[in-house]
Amino acid sequence: MTSSLTPATPLQPRKRAIIVGACGGLGTALSRKLAREGWTLALLSRREDCPTDLAAELNTDGVTRAIAYQHNVTDYAEVPSLLTRIIADLGGLDLLIFNAGINLPPGLEKMSAENDIKMVEVNLLGAIAWLAPVGDLMKDAKNGMLVGISSVAGDRGRIANPGYNTSKAGLTTYLEALRNRLTRHGVHVLTVKPGFMATEMLRASQGPKPFTVSPERAADDIYKAILKRKQTIYTHPIWGWIMLAIQHVPSVVFRRLSF
Repeated sequence: MTSSLTPATPLQPRKRAIIVGACGGLGTALSRKLAREGWTLALLSRREDCPTDLAAELNTDGVTRAIAYQHNVTDYAEVPSLLTRIIADLGGLDLLIFNAGINLPPGLEKMSAENDIKMVEVNLLGAIAWLAPVGDLMKDAKNGMLVGISSVAGDRGRIANPGYNTSKAGLTTYLEALRNRLTRHGVHVLTVKPGFMATEMLRASQGPKPFTVSPERAADDIYKAILKRKQTIYTHPIWGWIMLAIQHVPSVVFRRLSF
């Protein structure tokens, strides 16, 4: 579903962003934050109702700030044509945020190859399907920014959720490779590693949940990082210190831990 955007003017220019995974939790918080900051948005979600309702919320005072699109990130073949359509609708592109993700923890008794594969398909392959073509377009334009929402879960392989750890570790590495590839062409890449956020996905996590932040707090942290063109951020920032310590725990010790 699309609608005509209110034209930008030299006195009222607008930056243009795609948010993949715009519905619920962090996606909604990011959409609201960017809209308040004057961005024009393409809101993507696999749910048909949510991006439409969210766009209607943002499009107030006769100003169209957001356009809704239904998209499942595992429909990889759809991305090139949808991307072309979105850029035409927005009149250009300055920022892509890939926020889509699922968490299907298997528990400690038995693995689920089916669920692990689903997490890799959504969290990693879905991200690649968007980041690669947008990265090429921005490289040619010598301008733009890619933001990937990874996780502290990707910093080390833990026993509770190997599939999720793997999908996020792969995304973190992919974003680093894109950063190294694209920075020389004027394109910036930001890796975001949230800890615990008060979202529906948090309910799937097992064990204690320290330093939980609201999606709104995380969205504010991410937007500040976008403006400052940071490479990697943790939100809450204390997770940077926690994960630094965890990364240096010897494997012989780490494998005995229960989280």
